[in-house]
Amino acid sequence: MLRSPRGRRGPALRSRAAAAAPRTRGPAPGGHKMAAAARRLRLPRAGHGISVLTAAPSALQQHRQVHHAVIPHGRSGRSSVSGIVATVFGATGFLGRYVVNRLGRIGSQVIIPYRCDQYDLMYLRPMGDLGQLLFLEWDCRDKDSIRRAVEHSNVVINLIGKEWETKNFKFEDEFVNIPQSIARISKEAGVEKFIHVSHLNASMKSPSKYLRNKAVGEEAVREEFPDAVILKPSEMFGREDRFLNHYANMRWFGGVPLVSLGKKTVKQPVYVVDVAKAIVNAIKNPDAKGKTYALAGPHRYLLYDMVEYIYAVAHHPFIPYPLPRPLYHFVARFFEMNPFEPWLTRDKVDRFHTTDMTFPDLPGFEELGIEPAPLEQKAIEVLRRHRRFRWLDAELEEVKPKTQPV
Repeated sequence: MLRSPRGRRGPALRSRAAAAAPRTRGPAPGGHKMAAAARRLRLPRAGHGISVLTAAPSALQQHRQVHHAVIPHGRSGRSSVSGIVATVFGATGFLGRYVVNRLGRIGSQVIIPYRCDQYDLMYLRPMGDLGQLLFLEWDCRDKDSIRRAVEHSNVVINLIGKEWETKNFKFEDEFVNIPQSIARISKEAGVEKFIHVSHLNASMKSPSKYLRNKAVGEEAVREEFPDAVILKPSEMFGREDRFLNHYANMRWFGGVPLVSLGKKTVKQPVYVVDVAKAIVNAIKNPDAKGKTYALAGPHRYLLYDMVEYIYAVAHHPFIPYPLPRPLYHFVARFFEMNPFEPWLTRDKVDRFHTTDMTFPDLPGFEELGIEPAPLEQKAIEVLRRHRRFRWLDAELEEVKPKTQPV
């Protein structure tokens, strides 16, 4: 087959051009509108990731500067959009995993700032729909890092905390300085709702340094973000807690040491799932702004009676013995030498032997539409793992701890 000279069309090429010419000559009446409509409706070719929405943005995107993630739509559930875009500081902690789970199951977008290893986040990834959990590495002392974490959110939740001090982070850093910075930057970024989790026994007069700094942190957050919602839960229990599990593990030391045998301390523990529900309901409740909620369980127990119940459920002999506070502190000092996670500290001794305060004037679970679960209903979830093999599947006997008047 002969080819045409360069720059000149052959007969075959001229015939093809002539055949195609009528289709590309002057437009028919209304042709411009039809062509524009065809361009808008044209499907992307293979290999190109251009969608129809890119060529024709919706009227909502044209006239309202609102991101689609904050517009609720779809049926309720993890695959819907709740309209909540929340940044959860401290999401890798005990309470944090339950909060992320509650937010993810209603279709919220959750931004999780983290400082830990990537593998420590694996259990959080299945808690939300695809693309709804966003992980962001951050530095708590870098204001720009905090600003990146909160600038696209309408809710910020602070759950940062630790039960012991380190050489890099003291209680003052964890409970005062860092929450104050987050609250200030959240206010500057225009965050609609800020939720800060404190402690029921937070007081400047407490013997526990942990609780004293919690009290200072509440004032610092309230000063920076006047409409902040402050939640004051008592000691929380759950599967991964350091409360019921702590006392259950004391059997390895030959008994349970208690200051004054635990008969001068009254505790009112709360189920961690109820606290997570309270946080989500506080986000949805427009009347919660600027309020402080006291979150405690429905029953109060003497510490002695509560620990006795723990061992009854775990089917282990209960061997309590009184230990003076100074001697208890002396023993705790040896555990504090642990370079990793100390099982016991002097501050933890003081905190666990502090009677839970009552706040009849503050709103609680009822105002958030939650009925808290009592200890005797959920303790088996925590304590089953402490049973011997022969008692592993044993039914929960009618053993109930003695309660104190609220």
